[in-house]
This record gives sequence, C-alpha cells and structure tokens, in this order.
Amino acid sequence: MPSATDRHSEMQRQLEGYRLTTAEILYHLPDHPAMLQSFIWQELDLAPRYPVLRKFLGFWTREIEGRLHSVRVASVGLISPGEWRHTAHLMHLQ
Repeated sequence: MPSATDRHSEMQRQLEGYRLTTAEILYHLPDHPAMLQSFIWQELDLAPRYPVLRKFLGFWTREIEGRLHSVRVASVGLISPGEWRHTAHLMHLQ
C-alpha cells in the first residue's frame, strides 16, 4: 500500500502534467526469436516525450535479453477541469 507521502507525490506529479501511461511492449523470446511475448507497463509519465517510458525501454535494451519488436502507447490525464453547466432549474431543500 502506498504511503501518504507517495500518494502526495503522485498527486503533485499529476498536477504538473503527468498522465497515466500504458505501454504494450512486444518482444522476441530469447530462446524462440520467431515468437513474440507481450508485456504491459503502466506508470505516470509526461506526454508526448514520455521520459519515464524511455528510461524503462533503455533499461530493457541494456539488461533484458528479449529484443524489442514494438511498443504501443496510450495515456490519459487523471485530473481534468471540472464540468460546469448552466441550469434553468432552482430547487430549495429544507
């Protein structure tokens, strides 16, 4: 379970523009290079440069035997401006 400090840090990063980023990484199996395996990676990252994902992919190419085939990336902001709309109705609750 993340600590309160970790949650605060994640919230701060989101306010700074970080978005929830998911990457599907297809890579060749080291023992069977003709076969592909899928790996799902998810982290807060800055679109469109994705420095956190690039750092992870750099680690992958240096340290993991499975050669990368392709990477598909999707990201979405978790914090967005609230919706505001005008209504013509007024109700009083007692």
